[in-house]
Amino acid sequence: MKTYKAKDLLDERYGKKGSESREKFRDNAYSYYFGEIIRNRRKELNMSQEKLAEAVGKKRPYISRIENGEDVRISNLLLVANALDLTIQLTNR
Repeated sequence: MKTYKAKDLLDERYGKKGSESREKFRDNAYSYYFGEIIRNRRKELNMSQEKLAEAVGKKRPYISRIENGEDVRISNLLLVANALDLTIQLTNR
């Protein structure tokens, strides 16, 4: 049985780090991750998508798109995070 390093698998499937395909994969992964955090927190608070949408001045399908990892503007992500009492922290790498 051959073992693989995560880096090698990512390189093979999505291209080398810094490549266009790898960056697209990374962006999609972050969008998915943010969506999962939003969904899980909303459910923790027993809040419907409709109620969250009302709280941020959006329509329910928009909340669904966020939770499904679709591209989200940072300003809207901040509105949603605030409504769910989440903190977003930006740091240097």
